[in-house]
Amino acid sequence: MTPADEEPVVRPFVLTGGRTRPLHDGLRIETQLRAVPAALSAPLRFESRRIVELCQRPKSVADLAASLAAPLGVVRVIVADLIGQGLIVVGDSRRQVSTTLIERIRDRVRAL
Repeated sequence: MTPADEEPVVRPFVLTGGRTRPLHDGLRIETQLRAVPAALSAPLRFESRRIVELCQRPKSVADLAASLAAPLGVVRVIVADLIGQGLIVVGDSRRQVSTTLIERIRDRVRAL
């Protein structure tokens, strides 16, 4: 592989502004997230934009991390920012999580 074939590497701390902890506490890997309808028109860039696109249908934090090929901690910080901006909402946590969902999350985390 030549240097021209390699994708540019962005360090995780650049994506989070150097933060390692999310502003919104309680984001577990199975937490279901969805974007509000207006989120697609928000002026977002990079991973934030991609998270909003992915969350047009409910996604777990683990699903997002696997889809972005990003560390869970980084995704949690970015998602917390989006929640703070009112662009992402946390799903109904009172709902029972299905075995299928738990298995899918487990498989996605293993893939990381």
